[in-house]
Amino acid sequence: MDVFEVGQDEVLIIHCPGGEVRAYDPICPHAQQSLVEGELEDCILTCSAHLWQFDVISGKGVNPTGTSLINYPVRIEDNAIWVALPDPQ
Repeated sequence: MDVFEVGQDEVLIIHCPGGEVRAYDPICPHAQQSLVEGELEDCILTCSAHLWQFDVISGKGVNPTGTSLINYPVRIEDNAIWVALPDPQ
């Protein structure tokens, strides 16, 4: 798990168990804390600010439920990770 600059944006890239790669907005939707400072155990990412937890495969909140991370589509091509960011307009 690490944060990378994509253009003028930052993206949290997570290499999940089983080899899947996911990309998310790197900021916790609860406390605006950087998620890369959290702990990743198996498929659960725990934010360091208030211990909110997210399933990194789906992006959905585990604790609490009813929340989710902002997910960006990813594709792997020629050993590169391509992330589709939303149009800024």
